[in-house]
Amino acid sequence: MSGKSLAGIAYLCVAAALFAGRPAAQTPVAAPELEAFLAAPSRDAAARLVDTVARSRISFDEAHRRLQRGRVYGPGKTGVVRLRNRTSDGVEHQYVLNVPDTYDPARRYQVRFHLHGGVGGRTSNAPVGTGTIGALAGAEQIYVIPYAWNEAPWWSDDQVLNLVDIVDAVKRLYNVDENRVVVSGVSDGGTGAYWVAMRETTPFASFLPLNGYWMVLASHDIDDGRLFANNLRNKPIFAVNGGRDRLYPTAIVDPHIAHMKRGGVTLDYRPQPEAGHNTAWWPEVKDAFEAFVREHPRHPLPDVLTWETGRTTEGHRAHWLIIDKLGAQPREASTLADLNDMEMPPSADFGVRTAGMRINRVVAGSSAERIGLEPGDAVVRVNGETLPAGMDVAEALEEITPGSRITLLVARNNLPVELSGTYAPKMAVGPPRHLFARTGPTGRVDLARSGNTVTATTRGVAAFTLLLSPDQFDFARPVKVVVNDRTVFDGKVEKQLRTLLKFAAADNDRTMLFGAELHIDLTR
Repeated sequence: MSGKSLAGIAYLCVAAALFAGRPAAQTPVAAPELEAFLAAPSRDAAARLVDTVARSRISFDEAHRRLQRGRVYGPGKTGVVRLRNRTSDGVEHQYVLNVPDTYDPARRYQVRFHLHGGVGGRTSNAPVGTGTIGALAGAEQIYVIPYAWNEAPWWSDDQVLNLVDIVDAVKRLYNVDENRVVVSGVSDGGTGAYWVAMRETTPFASFLPLNGYWMVLASHDIDDGRLFANNLRNKPIFAVNGGRDRLYPTAIVDPHIAHMKRGGVTLDYRPQPEAGHNTAWWPEVKDAFEAFVREHPRHPLPDVLTWETGRTTEGHRAHWLIIDKLGAQPREASTLADLNDMEMPPSADFGVRTAGMRINRVVAGSSAERIGLEPGDAVVRVNGETLPAGMDVAEALEEITPGSRITLLVARNNLPVELSGTYAPKMAVGPPRHLFARTGPTGRVDLARSGNTVTATTRGVAAFTLLLSPDQFDFARPVKVVVNDRTVFDGKVEKQLRTLLKFAAADNDRTMLFGAELHIDLTR
């Protein structure tokens, strides 16, 4: 062997010795523990592996890069795939996936949840029909068809748990585009889409209610005092309603759509003047529907957020904001624009305040006073028509044309009295209408991020947590948090591997990873 060859071998030996002496952080660390974490079949199973991964040799940065790449997917079942889920409250749910026959595990797929109608008529969780999306098919994507029934309607906490569980399960089976998961539905399902948007926003990109009406949720047997219209401002909405819909015609829906838009909701509304309570319009609307989804991907780490809640155990998180404790503080916003208060259009005020058919008060100088109505009168007839028992006087006057002649028969001190004159109500603007009930304390945080500075406005909140992502914040520089014009934190925050793993287990999301929890206590 030549001297030159011997010298080369000697060099390689020295080089190998040098590389062997480098710190482990200089080279990618084999992390079977993290691979097991990624392969976990559920959030709970992943959470149980957090300590194991945290004790391994992997660094925060290497774990972050590996979690961004995500799991490696193999071929999955295609066509109609029937699955089931038991939510944490013990309710068993069944659901169906429609997976494209051409499913390619190397691609990320859009997902559309489709919430069906006719909930009240279903008495069990059993699947119905063929389990396919049918006539409402659109772009190539994975369709999720869950089921609701009268004991587990779309407007229940249980169904919110169900949808979030399904998102997690589908992402573990198929290569899902986490930023293109949307919730749509028809009739009851459309109304349910509004419910989900006000209760759980984080996993979803947009909400697309078809033939739904959010004021159904204000019914006394549905509204639990924890529906917050402001939460709709976080995600865009695509809505369709029919002008001839026997349940929710555009005539009653349109004012609420206008109110949402005025209140800052991003909303694409496609009224169908000749449509009834059906989806016959789908062929004409389909392209706009799918374009809306395509043009509105989710921002996993939005710079602007608003969230309101009445609980701090569930339904209290929006992306990187968690409301931990409710309680009014001395330094907080006295007023925040509230989408729950809807300005009403001017209405005809005849000048009486009533309880059913009885007159409680007559406004001085009003048309009612000029005609001769007095407190205590009970209106029996209007223009010769006898009022049905229990009808309110205001309702009876709705059909009377202002400026026309009106005759009234009233019972006054048990005697009949006839009155007549000109019906000349004043157009008056009343107080805002409160759309959803408030039955207990609530808290709200509106925040905006600019660089490493977070500015927040709060009402009714004693403590909240900010989840800081290395994809959003520069951990090499101080983080500043200003709440209600007061600096409550200004300093550096350390990245924590356990925090990264904790929320990676819970969120199962390659695009939304967090390195630190910054707890803000406003009582200090």
